[in-house]
Amino acid sequence: MIKKGDFIELDYEGYLVDNNQLFDTTKKAVAEKAGLVNKENFEPNIVCIGQNHLLPGLDEFVEGKDLGNYEVEVTSEEAFGKRNAKLLQLIPLKKFKDQKIQPFQGLELNIDGHLGIVRSISGGRVIVDFNHPLAGKDLKYKLDLKRIVVDLKEQVEAILKLGGLPFEKVELIKEGDKAIDHAIIHMKQLLPNEFNEGIQKTIKELTKVGVVSFQANNQANK
Repeated sequence: MIKKGDFIELDYEGYLVDNNQLFDTTKKAVAEKAGLVNKENFEPNIVCIGQNHLLPGLDEFVEGKDLGNYEVEVTSEEAFGKRNAKLLQLIPLKKFKDQKIQPFQGLELNIDGHLGIVRSISGGRVIVDFNHPLAGKDLKYKLDLKRIVVDLKEQVEAILKLGGLPFEKVELIKEGDKAIDHAIIHMKQLLPNEFNEGIQKTIKELTKVGVVSFQANNQANK
């Protein structure tokens, strides 16, 4: 039985409830059959239950389940939330022209680190929607809960991948007669302290997480 704090490997297929359209999956064959072309990497995900690695509705559903295949519907409130009218912003068309951008309906933008979609253009004004594209949508998932991941190295690697942090390798160090309790992450950048602390809080067997920065080493050797 899967419990809070467990790392599990899973495959999934995500569909919109209203039209059964596939919007995301870890399975390449399923994506190709549905014509889903906006994704490149296909592999099972490893997540930690109870650590917001899954949508709230999925997190709650998976806890207490055995390994195997399931289908579950998740309401918008348990997924990406309801649509928020305050996240619709009116931006003068002149601001786009100043940046040499020609907006059109459906254009995806990154404004000050926030992702938005142009919804309409009228009277010299552009309405940009900063809601998540799936906000207000009820979703249906097919889940394949494949295995519980107990290897600490795999667990650290999974957290780094979920955070979108490129790394070279992860080493686990055993000090003296103690069990492995020290992780060294080799990457090109230093991790924020709160990320290090987050790894330790999630993987309680680790008492220390260190980072070796190749970039820093290369600069020191010049």
